[in-house]
Amino acid sequence: MSETWLFHSGTIFDGHNVLAAGSALAVRNGRVLAVGSEAQVRRALPDPENDVSLAGRALSPGFTDAHVHALMGGVESLACDLTGADGPDETLAAIASFAATHTGGWLTGGGWTMSDFPGGTPTAELLDPLTGATPTYLINRDHHGAWVNSAALERAGITADTPEPADGRIERDAQGNPTGTLHEGAMDLVNSLIPAPEAATLRAGLLAGQRYLHSFGITGWQEAILGNYAGYTDASVIYRELHAQGMLTGQAAGALWVPRETTLASVPALVQDFLARRKENAAAGFRTTTAKIMVDGVAENRTAAMLDPYLRSCDCVPGSPGDTGLRYLSAEVLTAVAVALDAAGFDLHLHVIGDGAARMGLDALEAARAANGATGGRHHFAHLQVIHPEDVARFGALGLSINAQALWACNDEQMVELTNPILGEERAGWQYPFRSLIDAGAHLVMGSDWPVSTPDPLAAIHVAVNRTDPDHPEAAPLVPEQAITVLEAMRGYTAGSAWVNRDHAGGNLRPGARADLVLLDADPFSIPAHDLHRVGVELTLASGHAVFTRATSGV
Repeated sequence: MSETWLFHSGTIFDGHNVLAAGSALAVRNGRVLAVGSEAQVRRALPDPENDVSLAGRALSPGFTDAHVHALMGGVESLACDLTGADGPDETLAAIASFAATHTGGWLTGGGWTMSDFPGGTPTAELLDPLTGATPTYLINRDHHGAWVNSAALERAGITADTPEPADGRIERDAQGNPTGTLHEGAMDLVNSLIPAPEAATLRAGLLAGQRYLHSFGITGWQEAILGNYAGYTDASVIYRELHAQGMLTGQAAGALWVPRETTLASVPALVQDFLARRKENAAAGFRTTTAKIMVDGVAENRTAAMLDPYLRSCDCVPGSPGDTGLRYLSAEVLTAVAVALDAAGFDLHLHVIGDGAARMGLDALEAARAANGATGGRHHFAHLQVIHPEDVARFGALGLSINAQALWACNDEQMVELTNPILGEERAGWQYPFRSLIDAGAHLVMGSDWPVSTPDPLAAIHVAVNRTDPDHPEAAPLVPEQAITVLEAMRGYTAGSAWVNRDHAGGNLRPGARADLVLLDADPFSIPAHDLHRVGVELTLASGHAVFTRATSGV
């Protein structure tokens, strides 16, 4: 049965602008029926089942998370979930509690925080007393490193003689022995031994992830990796099945993963594979028009690609001349992939953290433009931590979107303890330049990268506006001149992200739009900026149906 709703007497944001005072909105048959004055809307829907007075609250389009790992996050939440642990003691206690009841084979999970451990590299010595002979693999919150115990190292045959993989690094002691942290491609030395999650586990994980996202008002998202990565295989089949069964209530799109082992010779086969997968998914109602390319790693473990070497944190002088991070594809291969996929009609989604990675990506997109002309591709760069000032204007010139994970743009513990010391003062001042990129003409979309960090859009909007960590308001803002406005951030998280997902029926509250709505418990446009992170969700509608209701909402 169709649910009918009428919202009035409060702030209504339509995805682009805040509507005039006294505006109202009606929902029927899963669509926005009418928007206008309350009198006009009541004439269109005179007897709504749900008559909601906003009374100081705000109504917005449902948020779209343009970069999230809904399935991975859901699966990990059902395993050894460390995302809620605050500090090393709580992390170890959570592992011990899970291990006490764990039976069977590998103990897996994740969500630990690098800054909780010296150098961001916890050891097998800490894990062994808790996990014993059970091989253990715990991915960190950014999914660029894993913590393993001695049993896992032994299973994988990782010793002092094990060579470094080309796309990763094994953390070692002074004698060269592995200590228990594996970075980037080195994770595959262990996770390749772990049985892939069963379909039932993936299904339960995606449903758990969807429920969690809905609780934050998120009604659409882009699954940022569909392919063989970190022990997961392509989850498209799970999305197709849930869509067919009517259980996929969110508007999900997906990004097909470009493997790191791609070569010039394999590019034509990659494109043909992507075309076939895109067609199969589209026939089942799952849009996968995006290709995901991870250009580099992350700064805190020195795998982000930099133009100049990292500093040694001990004395803030340059490290070795080659200490400029990792580049997962050569410039030649990256360019060939970008040109070919752009020509095939894919939107490119590039993970770039370091200024070296950003420049490589910009060069590749310029080559695609030169080869193919303006194809209409909705290309976007995610994360954008360090951008050389000379490259900022290039984003606008190429018509690129910035896919901002704004929650990271603050001086949190990881930034202060691990990242800033190895970047140095000048490059630390180039971080997350959202204001400059928007002013240069780049289009803003937003996402969370959950389970790397909370998917809460208001927490990210808080940081985008204040450039401070909500948990540490006393800390100095991170490059405060790069702050954006509440209106810009709300547009980015609604209409902007829906646009980059090619979700033409979502992201706005105009008549005929799909009725994906979120009722916020306060008006983000009128409260003090330092209170933005306190704004919560009372109600989430997906296609006009309530998929989340807070018990105290009173609707």
